[in-house]
Order: sequence, then structure tokens, then C-alpha cells
Amino acid sequence: MSNGTVDVVGLGLNATDTVILVRDFPALGGKERVVSQSRQAGGQIATALVTCRRLGLRSRYIGKVGDDDAGQFQLKTLKEEGLDIQRVKISKDTPNQLAYIVVDQATGERTVFWDRDPRLTMKPSEMTPDALAGARALHLDGCDVDACVMAARWAREMGIPVTADLDTVYREVERLFPLIDYLIASANFLPSATGEADPFRVLEYMAKEYKMRMAGMTLGRDGALVYSDSRFVYSPGFVVETVDTTGAGDVFHGAFLYGLLRGWPVERNLDFSNAMAGLNCTALGARGGIGTEAEGCALVEKGARHIHKDYVRAAQIALRTSVPDGQRGIWKPQ
Repeated sequence: MSNGTVDVVGLGLNATDTVILVRDFPALGGKERVVSQSRQAGGQIATALVTCRRLGLRSRYIGKVGDDDAGQFQLKTLKEEGLDIQRVKISKDTPNQLAYIVVDQATGERTVFWDRDPRLTMKPSEMTPDALAGARALHLDGCDVDACVMAARWAREMGIPVTADLDTVYREVERLFPLIDYLIASANFLPSATGEADPFRVLEYMAKEYKMRMAGMTLGRDGALVYSDSRFVYSPGFVVETVDTTGAGDVFHGAFLYGLLRGWPVERNLDFSNAMAGLNCTALGARGGIGTEAEGCALVEKGARHIHKDYVRAAQIALRTSVPDGQRGIWKPQ
């Protein structure tokens, strides 16, 4: 990327994780012996961009790392993955964002304890619009809201689509909503941000109110649900041997960006993104199981699905009340 060309620019979090594997997660006040402990690179945007890069997209990361050993480790991993890190800022005398991730070996589910020094906040004054020049997509997590809003405005002026992975209700994150083209949030985010618990009502509301091309949410093992082109699409998740769910949503977004820039139909893109998220769950760490395009497509073609019948039924009902039959396009179990 020496000539400055790039497919995806990402602005947001990176983290250096300590992954602690235990046989069973103990009850409050209990004890449990550690099976293994390892240092892993993670973070919402950094991991999504690594996924994009492994799938062949040119990726540029904008963010901050601390100048401690954990920050150097994160920067080293991004460089080794082939990302453009020329816009990364190093914060002096500052620890990098950290996370202690306790993984339950019995289920693969993880519990995250994290911290981020305020000095790692990316400020609009530390960015310039040329960081986006020539990009085909901008990916945000809403953490540093002022910087994200500024970058999204630049992207809108340049005709660059904006995708967002919103997981935490940061202060004033709603300022970002009108600038997002493709929102796929976590299952908990939109109910918390809007007060509307019904996924169908909230997705349709977000898409129409903020003129988004797509509003959706990831549903863990149950897959993903989106509202796009005046219709709902539900894509069930895939059955895999789950080792660690850390980073599954981040990898989903990286795969979604890949499919988006390939021009794939929404159904194909969601299936592929779910498959890539599932593959990542088969190894420890946020980036431990990122698969190839061929592996993702093979799982789509042959993999068993976690079919959540309530979403299937509800999606069909929602479609019957809003879209003519010939335009539904919802995934239907065989």
C-alpha cells in the first residue's frame, strides 16, 4: 500500500487480551483452576480489519496504542498482518487498552473484564481527511464519538459508504446514526439505545428514521437479522465446535465488509459473515480462527444451522405486513 491505495479504513478500538481458559466458570465467590493463559491481539475495529486483510482487502487502521509492551505487541501484530498503520498514534506513558477474557471451556462463552485509559481517545484534531482518500468503505465502532462523527462526515462528502459495529452505548453515540449507511449492532445495543426491545420494530425504525441502507443486529449463535430495501432478512448461525466466542462479531463485520465490496446480495453476505464468525469460534482468541474465503463458503454450503424458529416466523409475519410476496427474499429452512 505504498501508493496510498486502500479498500477499507477503520477507526476505533484495538485491545491486547489476556485469554484465561477455565473448565467451568465459577459462581460468585468461587474458585476455579486455570487451564491455560495466553496473550492475544483483539479489539473491535482492529480485528475486523485483520479479517478484511486476510480476505484480500487493503486495510488501514486509525487509532491509538499505548507505548507499553502491550501496545507494542498490538502494533506488531497489525504490521505483520499487512495493515497500513501509518495513521496510528502512540500515546506516551500510557498503557494500551487491555482485556482479561475468561473463557468457559465447557461452552466456549467468554466473560470480558476491560479497561481503557482516557489518553487513548482519538481526537478529531489528530485526523486529516486524506486518510480516507480513495477508500471504498469506512468502518467505525462509535467509541471515540467526536472522531467517528468527523470521519463519517468526511466519508459522506467523498461518497464513501460507512459501516458501523455498535456494541456499547457511548455518550452521544446517537450523533453518529444519521451518518451510517450499514449498521449491524450487537443484540443488546439497539434496545438499550432506543428503549425499543422488539428487534423488528427497532430495525425498521433505525433504517427509516436515519435513512440507512441497512439496519441489523447480530444474534450470537442464532445468526443475524437485518432490515434492508424495505424487507427483513434473517440468516441463521452455523453449528461449530465452539472453543471461544471472543471476536466473533468483529470477524462477522470484517467478512461483511468483504462481501459488501464484492457486491454480494444481502442473503449471501449474511450467510458468509455468519460462517466466518462461526469459524473464528473454533479457536482461542479474537483472531484465532479467522478462516479463508473458501472455508467460509464451504461452511455456508454444507454446514448445519442454528435455526431460531421465532425469528423465522416473526420475519415472515413482518414481511407479509410490509412487503409484497415477490420481494421477500427471506431465508427459508429446507
